[in-house]
Amino acid sequence: MSDADGAWVSLFSGGKDSAWALYRALERGLPVERLVTVHPAGDSYMYHVPATELAALAAESIGIELVDVEPDDFGADAATDSSAQGDDELEPLEAALEELDRELPGGIVGVTAGAVESEYQTNRIQGMCDRLDCDLFAPLWQEDPRELADAMLEAGFEIVIIQVAAHGLDESWLGRTLDREALEELEALNEEYGVHILGEGGEFETLVVNGPHMDRRIDLEYETEWDGTRGRLRITDAQLE
Repeated sequence: MSDADGAWVSLFSGGKDSAWALYRALERGLPVERLVTVHPAGDSYMYHVPATELAALAAESIGIELVDVEPDDFGADAATDSSAQGDDELEPLEAALEELDRELPGGIVGVTAGAVESEYQTNRIQGMCDRLDCDLFAPLWQEDPRELADAMLEAGFEIVIIQVAAHGLDESWLGRTLDREALEELEALNEEYGVHILGEGGEFETLVVNGPHMDRRIDLEYETEWDGTRGRLRITDAQLE
C-alpha cells in the first residue's frame, strides 16, 4: 500500500463485501476520507443494486462522509453488450473520483473495493485506479468464501439478506441474518445448486446493519416482495438506533 500522503476512498454499497473492505482498510490505518456509493437505476453488471439508499445511514454510523453517484439507468438497453455496459457504468464513478482527487488534500492515493471473484469487476476497477495513479485495496480478492464469511461474523458484523435470486433460496431467506447456521445451509446449497456462499454471482444481496466500525445499529422495518422465484425486502423505514 502507498505511503504517500493523501486520501483513501471506499467504494461502498452498504453490503457485506464493500463494508468488509472498508473495515479492513480502517484496521490497517488507511486514511479513508470518503465513501462513494453508486446508485444504479436498473440492473447492473458492476454494482450492488438493492437498497443502496441505506448507504447514507451506514455512512452516518461509520462517521465518514458519503458521496453519491447517480448515473443514468444502466438497465435501459437490454441489447447492450455486457463489456460495453461495464465500461459505461464505470464512467460516472471515475468522473466522481477524478473530482475528489482534485478536492481532497493530497488527492486520492488509494481505493478500496469488495470484489471477491469477479475479474470483470476487478479488472475495470484496477484499470480505473491505474488511470487515477492510485492503489487498489481489495482484501476479499480470491480469498476462500467461507473463511471470509467466518471472519466477518467473528469481527462482529451483523449482516441481513435483503434480496435473493437463486434456486434453493426461498422467501424465508428475506430478512434473515447471515449467521453460522445460514452459512452451513448455503454450503449445502452450493453443493446442490452451485449457490455462491457469499452471493458473488448475484444469488443474494446483503446489508450490514451493525459492526465494529459503526457507532449505531441500523434498525429496519420492511415488507417482503416475492414473485415465486426471487424477491427482496421493500424497506418501509430505516433509522439509526
